[in-house]
Amino acid sequence: MATMKAVVIHTAGGPEVLKLEERPIPTPITGWVLIRVKAFGLNRSELFTRQGHSPNVRFPRILGIEAAGIVESCPGNEFQKGEVVATAMGGLGRDFDGGYAEYTCAPVKNVQAVKAGMELGWEVFGAIPEMLQTAWGSLFTALRLKREERLLVRGGTTSVGLAAAAIARNHGAYVASTTRREDRESMLKEGGAHEVILDHGAIAGKINEKFDKVLELIGTTTLEDSMLCVKPGGSVCMTGMVGNKWSLDNFSPMESIPTAVNLTSYSGGSEDFTATPLNELARQIKDGTIQIQIGKVFHLDNIVEAHRTMEENKAGGKIVVLT
Repeated sequence: MATMKAVVIHTAGGPEVLKLEERPIPTPITGWVLIRVKAFGLNRSELFTRQGHSPNVRFPRILGIEAAGIVESCPGNEFQKGEVVATAMGGLGRDFDGGYAEYTCAPVKNVQAVKAGMELGWEVFGAIPEMLQTAWGSLFTALRLKREERLLVRGGTTSVGLAAAAIARNHGAYVASTTRREDRESMLKEGGAHEVILDHGAIAGKINEKFDKVLELIGTTTLEDSMLCVKPGGSVCMTGMVGNKWSLDNFSPMESIPTAVNLTSYSGGSEDFTATPLNELARQIKDGTIQIQIGKVFHLDNIVEAHRTMEENKAGGKIVVLT
């Protein structure tokens, strides 16, 4: 039986619980596609799962909610062998084994052919499936961002925040991004932000003009303050939780949500992934219209170090793992 290298988690814990093992290469059935994984990005949801905060994920499990690679086989012929593809979400790495491996199986409905992917190289292409889906979906599905609107990206130095700023600016919006660190200002402006706001937890009192839309990536620790940054009729989209807090304490909607401010969320699913124009976005990255911030690149053998870097917020951009 042919085998592959795979990162398997058997019990929750620190980065060291991720074990590199030999596993059988999965066999796809009709409706699924076997992908030879070339690269994948790391995501904080995988960190939360590793720490034991995803009770619906059963161990042992190969983590990884996204992957970029080449079609190895597809019984239903929806994809041809050798096609360059990406997959994300839809249960990958949670309901069934994911992208932390040399091969992964995914439902065909959750796979996109991305011809422009190879023009980017695996380090860049591997960074974009989940990151761009989340950024695109948050901006245009949840927030319905329009040209010339004012957008605040709360948590601007996250990989999704950087991608969202680039996409929104390219779309014609005015973008302000937040960061806790002064030394990140130039990076944020190079990535697409017109304005950078230093964020120590409360910024509503120091902004000069309120925003039409807010993309909330820090989470519940700043959500109520973000709602105070929005014009009447504007919207806040809760997408990220890098603040590592899952719920609001003593949340009172009548007191916390300002009059005429809309609160929504974005989590993404199979339909959202296939609706994301990945090929077009990849071309814009290749052309330099959209800039993507790659933080650090690791090999599959160094997955423990990669997770530790993510947990300690030391990447400065999206972490990518090559197989």
